Amino acid sequence: MPSIPSKFDVLIIGSGAAGLYAALCLPNHLQVGLITKDALKTGASSWARGIAAAVDPADTPLSHWEDTLKAGAGLCEPEAVKLLTDNAPAAIESLLEMGVTFDRNGEKLAQELEAAHSRPRVLHSGETTGKVLIDTLTSQVLERENIQVFSQAFTLSLWLNEVTGNCQGVSILNQGCIRWIRSAAVVLATGGCGQVFCHTTNPTVITGDGIALAWRAGALIRDPEFFQFHPTALTVSGIPRFLVTEIVRGEGAHLVDSQGKRFAFDYHPSGELAPRDVVSRAIFSHLQKTKPDPYCVYLDLRPIKAERMRERFPSIIQACQQWGIDLFTQPIPIAPVAHYFMGGIATNLESCTSIDGLYAIGETASTGVHGANRLASNSLLECIVFAAQLSQLTVNSKINGDDDPGYSSLPVKREQQDWDNEMEKVNSIRENLPKLMWESAGISRSQAILEDGISQLNIWRSQLTDLNIMGYLLKATPNQTVQLNSDRAEQNLRLAAETFNLTDIAYLILKSAAWRTESRGGHYRSDYSQTSTDWQLHTLIQGDYWGKSAKISNYIMSG
Repeated sequence: MPSIPSKFDVLIIGSGAAGLYAALCLPNHLQVGLITKDALKTGASSWARGIAAAVDPADTPLSHWEDTLKAGAGLCEPEAVKLLTDNAPAAIESLLEMGVTFDRNGEKLAQELEAAHSRPRVLHSGETTGKVLIDTLTSQVLERENIQVFSQAFTLSLWLNEVTGNCQGVSILNQGCIRWIRSAAVVLATGGCGQVFCHTTNPTVITGDGIALAWRAGALIRDPEFFQFHPTALTVSGIPRFLVTEIVRGEGAHLVDSQGKRFAFDYHPSGELAPRDVVSRAIFSHLQKTKPDPYCVYLDLRPIKAERMRERFPSIIQACQQWGIDLFTQPIPIAPVAHYFMGGIATNLESCTSIDGLYAIGETASTGVHGANRLASNSLLECIVFAAQLSQLTVNSKINGDDDPGYSSLPVKREQQDWDNEMEKVNSIRENLPKLMWESAGISRSQAILEDGISQLNIWRSQLTDLNIMGYLLKATPNQTVQLNSDRAEQNLRLAAETFNLTDIAYLILKSAAWRTESRGGHYRSDYSQTSTDWQLHTLIQGDYWGKSAKISNYIMSG
């Protein structure tokens, strides 16, 4: 692979739906670099099952807006939601023009009902909507002459101007070197942070990198305590969790316990079609009450006709068959898993962060559209709509000028110490942190458990920063190239950096969950089980400061 140039007009970090679409929306005269830490198509977007939009004449953006606000439990920003829902039909039209194929009923786009939507409005491309979308966008990006794509390039830090504080580039780890790349605008699109939990639907690359980088650089972070736990993931001992789309519940599947009781209506009048946080909590509470062995509930798809199941859910059938489960004759074991991060880097309607020159989109950003609980299938839509906001981006060519004369751009050779002993500690933290987070900040939280988690996490964070390997991350000199002496050194440094990012993300989640003394949306406190009007506001974090936004008005609460 060719070496990454030292300058771009716009540098996009991340190659999911948001990053790819943003690259395509930017003006053609801009030189755009798109950097991904792994191979293309390895992020969470490929696993998305649907995209919501009011494209049916019987539906309206207003109805979609209302449903989104209801699901968001009082913390959605109404203007951001309006931007999302008003622009949803145009976003679908844009994707169709690019070549994305959606299912149809005759000439009409087919739409399905999903949880907390008042009517069918979710579009699909079979069961692989995200994959189809990512494949199409990737093909388009690779054809654009002004866009250069670089894989296996891990972003280590943001490069801020010492005088203005503007973001003027990043440092990256690529091809055995730490290098500094200058850019007039940097767009963070690295996805969420699901790997902070041991039970998650997120791929292994989703480690909260962009959010951690932005927090360390001083960007404003919003609402990290809100994490969505998807209620239905196939749960078989020894295998990765496989998400069972909630479309099956929209089609008529039932949640039952080990005794065959349909229990969801005991917890909410909408039963299986209640918002995700409600269903996840219902399953969690029912498991605590019944204590079954194995520790799971079941999803019974038998109310759906066999022909319809074969037509709509072949991948679920295949996954179950692979593990010896015949869903035509028996319910399938499921349990909730960490799925989606509603918090992130605070952005405005133009996708700007609090740092000039730095933008954030997709799950990395807190745009205000999801509030305390994301409405099903709004995530891909958010990626497209808010990435499109960058189409009017203008860049300051002065920032992208010659290298500052005070810096040396010559490679500097350094011999790495033997990091193997240090990596034993890194690996231990990487293995144990997700378990700690599931126990401390999973579906149900309490002050004592959160404080214990914070105490342990602070020990781990201190241990990491004391390691020699972390000096390459925390004490790097801007615009100075560092040559690593082996592939092993590069692998070790990436693992250490990812682990450091995860500890920062865990700290943000734990401390914010302890800070918010109420239950709302994806944040449930067993010791503060009610929603409080005093907390109808955002958690705001900048550096080590935790604060509150003004109260949010003009909201709709779910019933």
